[in-house]
Amino acid sequence: MIEHIKPMDIEKRSFEIITEILGDRILDPENELVIKRAIHTTADFDYADNLVFSEHAVAHTIDALKKGCDIVTDTQMARSGINKTILGKLGGEVHCFMSDEDVAKEAKERGVTRALVSMEKAASLAKPCIFAIGNAPTALIRLRELYDEGKLDPVLIIGVPVGFVNVVESKELIIETDMPYIVARGRKGGSNVAAAICNAILYQITR
Repeated sequence: MIEHIKPMDIEKRSFEIITEILGDRILDPENELVIKRAIHTTADFDYADNLVFSEHAVAHTIDALKKGCDIVTDTQMARSGINKTILGKLGGEVHCFMSDEDVAKEAKERGVTRALVSMEKAASLAKPCIFAIGNAPTALIRLRELYDEGKLDPVLIIGVPVGFVNVVESKELIIETDMPYIVARGRKGGSNVAAAICNAILYQITR
């Protein structure tokens, strides 16, 4: 039977349905809203199992966002999907260097991906940053290398690239570290999931 729902109530009803389908499944209260928003974005309940969190990653990130940290993404799609109004009110902004001419030029000269070079560029930003990676495993791999080299101290790594080549392995490289992380284990993910995780955390600040 078709439900007749006012437009402003559709999201609320969607989350009610998600909760109903999860049934007796108990989620960590700190991570629950992130997991449910990932499910809401994808209609994929595997995220209840696939999303893994470092200890108090969400609480740590909320605190950093309140202090005005920035977000770096590996796609314009993720950048577009993040709520920049809330972020801006907190003093932060979203960066995506993938289309920058200097990034494209250097990547071509070195024979590497633009995602890799864009992470190197982001590592030089003065402000603390959340890295929301939804597309490029090479971005995660380079972030791990920069961390090991002592050149990166991220607020959070959101590692949710989707695909087949180096996807699973790059996510595990992040989980192995002491960096704060939210990672979607396995092949699933995407720019929409990266943006959804950012928003799930941002919305908790404005509740």
